[in-house]
Amino acid sequence: MTKPNINTNMMHLGNVRSVIRETFEYGNKRAKEIGRENVFDFSLGNPSVPVPNEVHNTMLNLLQKGDPVKLHGYTSAQGAELTREKIAQNINARFNAGVDKNDIYMTCGAAASLTISINALACNDDEFIAIAPFFPEYRVFIEAAGAKLVVVEADTQKFQIDFEKLKSAISTKTKAVIINSPNNPTGVVFSEDTIKTLCSILKEESEKRGEPIYLISDEPYRELVYDDNTVVPYLTNYYDNTLVCYSYSKSLSLPGERIGYIVVCNKMEHNKDIYAAVCGAGRALGFVCAPSMMQQVVIESLGNTSDLSVYKTNRDLLYKSLTEYGYECVYPDGAFYLFVKSLEEDAGAFCEKAKEFDLLLVPSDSFGCKGYIRIAYCVTTEMIKRSLPAFKKLAECYKK
Repeated sequence: MTKPNINTNMMHLGNVRSVIRETFEYGNKRAKEIGRENVFDFSLGNPSVPVPNEVHNTMLNLLQKGDPVKLHGYTSAQGAELTREKIAQNINARFNAGVDKNDIYMTCGAAASLTISINALACNDDEFIAIAPFFPEYRVFIEAAGAKLVVVEADTQKFQIDFEKLKSAISTKTKAVIINSPNNPTGVVFSEDTIKTLCSILKEESEKRGEPIYLISDEPYRELVYDDNTVVPYLTNYYDNTLVCYSYSKSLSLPGERIGYIVVCNKMEHNKDIYAAVCGAGRALGFVCAPSMMQQVVIESLGNTSDLSVYKTNRDLLYKSLTEYGYECVYPDGAFYLFVKSLEEDAGAFCEKAKEFDLLLVPSDSFGCKGYIRIAYCVTTEMIKRSLPAFKKLAECYKK
């Protein structure tokens, strides 16, 4: 039998899932064997706290009293005008960013925001730079757009940005730099000094080339910060040629509803053309009209979040316990991940060893930074407490 005449790259992506998803599926299988309560699954960044009451009540009210035709019908391709207007007002009230409703494109979550932005910008042979460690799907999104991913090695001292390596990575083919703060997988927040230095470099390099290097800010974790002194700078206030990719998946615990947006900075060179390219990419990729009911829901929930204190409790408990057991952990300012140095050189082998204790962890190799593991602590606090003896036993295996 001959092989199918189909896109082999897409077939490969369908057959070989990400290590995160593979670990998650292994956890489901193991739970059937020994019981869910005996599996300590830290693989998937799936919010574990309920949606705010405002979200729940708004959905009920819309379903019970709303116009069903409008509720479930199409909106404008780029999103309902009222939704974009309310989101712009909220952004401006919080960050004084000067965003207009016509700078916003509603999307089906952060993945759609990123793929649309990348496809809007990418031309043949373009390069997109990511700062390690980074969300592994960046590679998939960039290569699917016909561009190349260039990785800047991680600054493993502070997990900010190694600017000398960034400068070396920039070439005449560089189209954009993607940053993610708070970061997945480290939970680190880029400082204002880091942002200012990054933007200064991009301005200087853009002037040399006579055309802009764009900055794509991937921000699904913006609201998930836990320390009073932690601030996540709003990038359009620092660099004109910025696209902000946002999702409500984490802040409102809505990952399954797929709702977010793109902001195209209105101070960007050729702003209207870039916004048109965003609209065109959304059209070409089949992402026109983000879920209409969720567009109505989020504008009634602006300024609210889920109970993020649960994640802070989990962070503090896990960080304190693991460091006491001898693990070297990166202190997370935000998101809901703990980045931990593997107790052996091969992080994949370490994660396999952890399975002997039914600890499901994610090796860092696909994040572009070897030798670490990611622990997603968006789980119940009770599960973390039950997992601690297993973490301790795992550490003790490497002390013999």
